[in-house]
Amino acid sequence: MAAPAARRSLRGIQALSAKLPRIALTSGEPAGVGPELCLAIARRELLCELVCLADRNLLAERARHVGLAVEVRAYGASAGRHEPGTLAVEHHPLGVPSIAGRLDAGNARYVLGLVDRAIDGALAGEFDAVVTAPVHKGVINDAGVSFTGHTEYLAQRTHAARAVMMLASGALRVALATTHLPLKAVSAAITIESLCQIAEIVQRDLTKRWRIRNPRIAVCGLNPHAGEGGHLGDEEVRVIAPAIARMQQLGIRASGPLPADTAFVPRVLADCDAVLAMYHDQGLPVIKHAAFNSAVNITLGLPILRTSVDHGTALELAGTGRADASSLAAAVGLAIELAGNKEPV
Repeated sequence: MAAPAARRSLRGIQALSAKLPRIALTSGEPAGVGPELCLAIARRELLCELVCLADRNLLAERARHVGLAVEVRAYGASAGRHEPGTLAVEHHPLGVPSIAGRLDAGNARYVLGLVDRAIDGALAGEFDAVVTAPVHKGVINDAGVSFTGHTEYLAQRTHAARAVMMLASGALRVALATTHLPLKAVSAAITIESLCQIAEIVQRDLTKRWRIRNPRIAVCGLNPHAGEGGHLGDEEVRVIAPAIARMQQLGIRASGPLPADTAFVPRVLADCDAVLAMYHDQGLPVIKHAAFNSAVNITLGLPILRTSVDHGTALELAGTGRADASSLAAAVGLAIELAGNKEPV
């Protein structure tokens, strides 16, 4: 029989475990670095219950190949806090055998199946957050599935009216007004209504998830020098400035439109909690330069919490053991942090 002190200690551990968030981790494109990144972070101390959705045989083979000693165990047998050196796995079989660095469209349905399982579990309350390893959009489309990215797919599957991509590293947060669009389509995609909806989502999630009171949003222009008063394009005069005025009427602390080449200077960043960029390559190169492998991709506007890495599948690194797990570790860490911030301030 356990001693009273031991029993009290056990009850304390169980109480702590009960409060820890359960995180679903999808292993991503099997030919990419995702599987070994999952194994790498499994060796770390994590204040959560971590559940990896993957083919367990793929993980075991990749662990042997790159020399990572990780004990893979079934999710059903998982209980409580993550233990470094172990990984609770819910087994999902590959569509076809996978070779590191070599894409195969036969596994596209497998990849999306992992995401679907994570979404369904989060919507049902089984998971407190979803963390996704990178997928390869091209090979999914090659399999006959129209797929523009995790952000859009998550919005569709969760029936969210609109989802917003944000990358975050510490106090630097960059949200996007448009995501995976050709540059020539960006202008037409930006409307007063869409910008106001996006700003409302950014404000709401900064308040709810980051617990920032009255967040400040710096809004970029679209054209060089924010259009030079209409001489270098009229989107700022016609759409962005009126949208900012409406945001302010709605109680959103928005400012701009700011020239993108000055929106990220320290003085401006010190006075805002997030920057709203108009298109993908306007905002993301800045944060990736400043914090590559520590930035986290988070999808705002969803009924579930989802974070991800700030990089792609890195096929050239798959199976080499040289892939850096820092971004995935940061994504798990942010998911753990934000999972505890469920109520507005």
